[in-house]
Amino acid sequence: MTERERMQAGAWYCCLDPELESLRAAARRAVHAHNSCDPDTRGNMDPALHALLGDPGKDCYVEAPFHCAYGLNIHLGKRVYFNAGCVVLDTARVQIGDDTMFGPQAQIYCAQHAKDPAERARGLEIALPVTIGNNVWVGGSALILPGVTIGDNAIVGAGAVVTKDVAAGETVVGNPARPMNA
Repeated sequence: MTERERMQAGAWYCCLDPELESLRAAARRAVHAHNSCDPDTRGNMDPALHALLGDPGKDCYVEAPFHCAYGLNIHLGKRVYFNAGCVVLDTARVQIGDDTMFGPQAQIYCAQHAKDPAERARGLEIALPVTIGNNVWVGGSALILPGVTIGDNAIVGAGAVVTKDVAAGETVVGNPARPMNA
């Protein structure tokens, strides 16, 4: 198996692999093109970013600056909105449902690095998917960690650190994120 195949299979892989670096370089170029687009069209996806995404969705709006690791693992529903400064480290599949919105500086991480320092130094990590349902609101500076699923109509409060799944219709806040009524 190649390192890319290991990454896509959810197995431990080396992120220092030349093929993966080439994919990240392509993503950096597409993100740069998007972040440098004419201010009158800013927010509308630059063609390079649109082509990079695994599934760009219809009528999505991505404010600049935006950053992603690979892009090809990002699958957007219709009318997804990313405010300025969002980051999606898509080492695994990131599935985002229709009408979901992200506040400024919201971040999604899929990579989990090895806990052993020697393995971490060798670039070992595992990619865990993130799934976000329809009509979800993710507040500014919220952080969604690897392997998390957020149900339809949920709200993630500003600055929340989401370490566990969020049920449909639930509102979570804090670090670590907890249901508001708890």
